[in-house]
Amino acid sequence: MEIHRCLLWQTTGHAPSGNIRTDVLHCHMAKNQTRRTFLRTAPLAAALATVPLSEHLLRAEAVAASPESFQFFTAQSLSDATTKLQANPGNDNLYASKTLPLTIVLTTEQKKVAKEFEYHEGRDHIVQITDGTTVYDLGGTPQSPHSTRPGEWLAPASQGAKTVTLHKGDMLMIPRGTPHKRSTETSVTFLLISSTGSSRS
Repeated sequence: MEIHRCLLWQTTGHAPSGNIRTDVLHCHMAKNQTRRTFLRTAPLAAALATVPLSEHLLRAEAVAASPESFQFFTAQSLSDATTKLQANPGNDNLYASKTLPLTIVLTTEQKKVAKEFEYHEGRDHIVQITDGTTVYDLGGTPQSPHSTRPGEWLAPASQGAKTVTLHKGDMLMIPRGTPHKRSTETSVTFLLISSTGSSRS
């Protein structure tokens, strides 16, 4: 009677997203194999070898596929958006994604002072001043905080906060959990880039 020996081993390679494991099936048949037993066992060996390979190919396609296309904002488009906002102050949501934890907002405000500090459990901010001047009160310990919705907080004061004045060209990074309050005496235009994610436990 013919004896079939099948060995399964794994090889590991590297890809930009991590390791890719390849399962290889090798079947060795005894010298005295018959046509009948070969025809009976060959389809099984082929199926075992093919299924893992197809799974790896699908995984590779998923890795290669880009979940989000790039966005390009020309200097002219940003200048046009700024002109419109300065004529009618408010927000222009330049970028928001359903798959990436990122938003970009262009804002113009005039003679506006926040009444309370705010801070976020799941958002970080980068503020880039493109025109004008504004003042931020930052950090400290929130006094009598109250939650407006999950992960979002307001506080009438923050003990130990520091004051920073931002001018055109300045940039400010505000990590999640940092109390902050903005006061604009005249006018300011800025880009607000915010990362979003899970709240810290």
